[in-house]
Amino acid sequence: MRLSTGNENGETTRLGGVNQSPAIPRCPAYEYENRALSENRRSENQDHLEIVARATNDAVRDWNVKSGLLSWPQGLESLLGYEAAATKNEIGFWQKNVHSEDRARIAASIRDAIAANNQHWSGEYRFRRADGNYVHLLERALILRDGQGHAVRFVGSLMDITARKQLQDQLCRSQKMEAFGQLAGGVAHDFNNFLTTILGYSDLLLQDLHLKGVLASHVAEIRSAAGRASDLTQHLLAFSRRQPLEAETVEVNSIITNLERSLLRLIGENIHVVCHLHELKDSACIKVDPGQLNQIILNLAVNARDAMRAGGTLTLETSTVSIDKETRPSGGVEHFEAGEYVLINMVDTGIGMSDQVKAHVFEPFFTTKNECAGTGLGLATSYGIVRQSGGYIAIESELGKGTAVKIYFPRVPAPPPPSYKKPVSGKLPTGNETILVLEDDISVRHISVRLLRKLGYEVIEAANGDDAKRLISDRASGKVHLLLTDMVMPQMSGRRFADWLRQAIPDTKIIFISGYLEESLHPHDRRDHGMCFLAKPFDSEQLAIKVREVLDSKP
Repeated sequence: MRLSTGNENGETTRLGGVNQSPAIPRCPAYEYENRALSENRRSENQDHLEIVARATNDAVRDWNVKSGLLSWPQGLESLLGYEAAATKNEIGFWQKNVHSEDRARIAASIRDAIAANNQHWSGEYRFRRADGNYVHLLERALILRDGQGHAVRFVGSLMDITARKQLQDQLCRSQKMEAFGQLAGGVAHDFNNFLTTILGYSDLLLQDLHLKGVLASHVAEIRSAAGRASDLTQHLLAFSRRQPLEAETVEVNSIITNLERSLLRLIGENIHVVCHLHELKDSACIKVDPGQLNQIILNLAVNARDAMRAGGTLTLETSTVSIDKETRPSGGVEHFEAGEYVLINMVDTGIGMSDQVKAHVFEPFFTTKNECAGTGLGLATSYGIVRQSGGYIAIESELGKGTAVKIYFPRVPAPPPPSYKKPVSGKLPTGNETILVLEDDISVRHISVRLLRKLGYEVIEAANGDDAKRLISDRASGKVHLLLTDMVMPQMSGRRFADWLRQAIPDTKIIFISGYLEESLHPHDRRDHGMCFLAKPFDSEQLAIKVREVLDSKP
């Protein structure tokens, strides 16, 4: 092998067959210029990173894995509220402020990523700000390693996703409640058919056999149990927003005043009740089912009582508020329509709720009480009734600071003075008109027919629309004074048959019966304004009064 070097003239020579240039003398000025340029570039890169971090409002943490030192190049104060001088530059600061429920999971995830020689890691967790509140963070990190593959630095960018997380949780909660509502509505509808049969035959036994003594008390117990079961199905339907509410226009102060004595008996002597009712010259009216609103207030009062075991104060307030984009209420309220509302505010001085409890408070069967003390349907039912009535319900609470439940109902004009109504006598109204009963459930159809015939009516019955059409066509006298039809039936809905019957016999009056709320039906199957509705389950008295009321009404 031939080796060559440079000659005195600086010409290139060969060394091992490779051309080499003569060495360039080092220049101090040249090295200074390169060093300055390099530092300038590093400074520009640092400025660039700071600008990007500030633009995104993200925080950046730089963890030296070997030494455990932690630095915060960006966002410690702007995002998390901590002053750099008041924090220790150790990884323990980050660890202790991660939410206790997330700490083990996140630590294990980071440990696994480091052990698996991963270059990147990401995770979501809650972190405590300097003010004590928790924010949801999404951290995406780069894991820097040495030549042997050991992790030396862990640099993460922390993004505040609290708003996004709340929207996701709200959507999931809404979807779960909607799914359960559909199930509850279907079960309650079928169950109401059974209850209608039980109530009807119980009434027949008591009326026809003139039972007395033990037998009468047994049948009365059966009827009472059916009534309680009916209340339960109403709760399920209210939660699913499929309950047929009997809305009336009422003045909100009258509701609270009428309930005041019941509240005092309900919550006990160690709780003081204070009412601050609006003093408006104009009334503050809302359109609700008064019975359901009473139940909501009583349920909330029971919850307040249970939160104040050692005593306290329950305050009921009524007022009117105008809501717009700037004054949208807090407390977990979903999209809020602008307008004027009547507010019922119930505030207790009890133990309050944690954020975790507040996140699930409207879910069905969620309760913090023991199994014997609550079903977990109270607030879910209240939520359904309020939303079905066009209102909103919000909860504001902190542990140790009590709870405020705010119910917003759209304000409506005051109703005209009520007209005189003749009182209903104790005896059930009767008649001799012809009634067509169209019902696919055989038990409900049979009991309805028996009750109506007992009241003196001529009754024809059919299980579906096609059978009913044939009966009408085969009758020598086609006159049918009243159609009593279920709204939900196979093949042909009650509404579609009613439309056909009105063409065939225009003067026929209609009563729709169903356990479903009308708005849950297909738009083409809903009744027109003025058509009458009887909710399942119904008893003999409700059926008799509704039939006579519709038959006596003007066309």
